[in-house]
Amino acid sequence: MAFARVYGGKEIATVIGDTVACGPFEAALANGVSAHADETDDSWPGGWHPGCNVIPAALATGEQFGISGSHFLRAGVLGYDVGARMLLTIREGLQQTHKATHSVAGIFGAAAAASCAASLNPQQMRWMLDYTAQQCSGIASWYRDIDHIEKGFVYGGMPARDGVTSALLVHAGWNGVDDVLSGRDNFLLANNPKANPELLVDKLGERFEIIITSIKKWTVGSPIQAPLDAMDALLKQHPVQPDQVKKILLRSAPGSVVDNSQPPDINIQYAMALMIIDKTATFRSIHNKQRMQDPAIMALRSKVVLEAPAAGARGRGGVRPPLLEVTLTDGTVLTQDTGPVLGTADNPMTREQFVAKCSALMSPVMGQAQSTQFIDRVLELEKTKDIRELRPLLQWKRKPRPPILADYP
Repeated sequence: MAFARVYGGKEIATVIGDTVACGPFEAALANGVSAHADETDDSWPGGWHPGCNVIPAALATGEQFGISGSHFLRAGVLGYDVGARMLLTIREGLQQTHKATHSVAGIFGAAAAASCAASLNPQQMRWMLDYTAQQCSGIASWYRDIDHIEKGFVYGGMPARDGVTSALLVHAGWNGVDDVLSGRDNFLLANNPKANPELLVDKLGERFEIIITSIKKWTVGSPIQAPLDAMDALLKQHPVQPDQVKKILLRSAPGSVVDNSQPPDINIQYAMALMIIDKTATFRSIHNKQRMQDPAIMALRSKVVLEAPAAGARGRGGVRPPLLEVTLTDGTVLTQDTGPVLGTADNPMTREQFVAKCSALMSPVMGQAQSTQFIDRVLELEKTKDIRELRPLLQWKRKPRPPILADYP
């Protein structure tokens, strides 16, 4: 918010959660970082969070040109499709070069959404791809981010801003290389020489990636969703107390970004300890960094052991070992597995569950009346004539806070 206020530019696009409006580049950056700041955003099952980059890019560019709600929806769907197909095509190469899959899919998704919102023609779309390829960045060093700030930039803000940049440069009259995805020194050669270009258009217009994207039940990193589901189910059957726990075995994510990370909302050990003590994990509790050092939490965190299940591993009788095992001090071993995580394509939320989650997250800051009105408008977004009509519902006065940045002339 402070960055947007200092470097805001023309008052064209909404900065969500504040009263300031600014240029489309700054708005896309601020909204993208905010969208991934607290792990409430969606998650595509192949290593990408689309909503935090595609939607801010579509909104910022859509406000620039005053597009309709249905146009905005088309832009969003296109962004999900393009980003996902680019990631499917070059992911192997990204893993070998230590690049972040989230930012690469993010910038192509954001650029496609912004370009749709800007109504670029087919030739301009070719040039947009060129400028997007040139800006494509992001390295996996974000794993060492200590406060979930750089992660929000890499996942959300940077690709959203850069995608808008690609679209608006071309809209302003810039041209470029027609075929950055083929020919000499092309983008695929630079990132995955073995890539199959056919994957870029595989079932485009038939398979919609937004449909398989997960909406999280818990406001934590995606690898923690199933473990929280399992612990929640186990505690409802067995109200275990903290002093009864000897060991917590999770067959999940050892050595990954959620393994004893510093930000609490992507720390799987903290999530398990919190569930046992509180019997739930709320938005506020899962983001409480100070509580991570609470002696009771620390004691339980030290008892969490992560183990990677081998592919196709089977235990006695050919049964796959359960996701969660809790060993009690009296020797009792409690186990719990999960089916498809709530919010995934195999177990989607109902509309009522989705609305309840959104309301619970928004009402404390926006107020119940404004939250309800906004949700109602979004559920009929195709009826909106100008996306800028949503601005009053996306803004509210924030409580005064100490300045984050120094004063600038």
